[in-house]
Amino acid sequence: MVTAHPLPEGFTEIEVFAIGTALLVEALLGFCLNGLTIISFRKIKELRTPSNLLVLSIALADCGICINAFIAAFSSFLRYWPYGSDGCQIHGFQGFLTALASIGSSAAIAWDRYHHYCTRSRLQWSTAASMMVFAWLFAAFWSVMPLLGWGKYDYEPLRTCCTLDYSQGDRNYVTFLFALSTFNFMIPGFIMLTAYQSIHQKFRKTGHFKFNTGLPLKTLVICWGPYCLLCSYAAVENVMFIPPKYRMIPALIAKTVPTVDAFIYALGNENYRGGIWQFLTGQKIEKAEVDNKTK
Repeated sequence: MVTAHPLPEGFTEIEVFAIGTALLVEALLGFCLNGLTIISFRKIKELRTPSNLLVLSIALADCGICINAFIAAFSSFLRYWPYGSDGCQIHGFQGFLTALASIGSSAAIAWDRYHHYCTRSRLQWSTAASMMVFAWLFAAFWSVMPLLGWGKYDYEPLRTCCTLDYSQGDRNYVTFLFALSTFNFMIPGFIMLTAYQSIHQKFRKTGHFKFNTGLPLKTLVICWGPYCLLCSYAAVENVMFIPPKYRMIPALIAKTVPTVDAFIYALGNENYRGGIWQFLTGQKIEKAEVDNKTK
């Protein structure tokens, strides 16, 4: 006879089920959309351009976030973490790696778009590949630090998934958080802000707006901002007074990133959308040159 595990402290049965369901929906939807982006890049020759390599990078990262969310959803339905302390460290590392790679790839796309529209220089394959590799290696560096003792991975408030432990608030955590947020949130955000502001000014001069220049940065702030705010507040005050169910909300918001990114960088891109349509239906897209610029 199977014994049901007790509910995590601070959660009702409905809340645990709702969180697990939300994570599952986010994981499945994001994985399907980004998986379609990846397969279309592989199958449709017209999509294989240097600029779209950066779209591929963010799609790969977002698929990783979805896998992380799926594991968390499965554990939530079990009401406990079944993979032990080592599994928790791996889960935390994998989640941070893919999340930081996603943010870094977003900044790389902003940099590419700035040069495409403002300096009229075309991205070369070598440059695109270097930017993709750098984004992933940079993310790996910061993600491995908690495994080496600078920062720490531990359970989320629901105790069915793992992330950066913000419950301590000691000097080790504060120094790591300051460096992490500076290099992986503030600097990418600044790159996106300046790049899209310049592009917006260029569009205003021509009177032809090719895409919503404010949407990528808004996505970064809205999706990752609440989680960054919670971690930053934990550096100066004890956040344990906040009910566990409310401390789970920023993580749930962050897990929407894969779906939103797919609509911004792939489905929201007229040409990339045409490539996806060609993959699904076999109908040839008319335009031969496909880049990563959102319509």
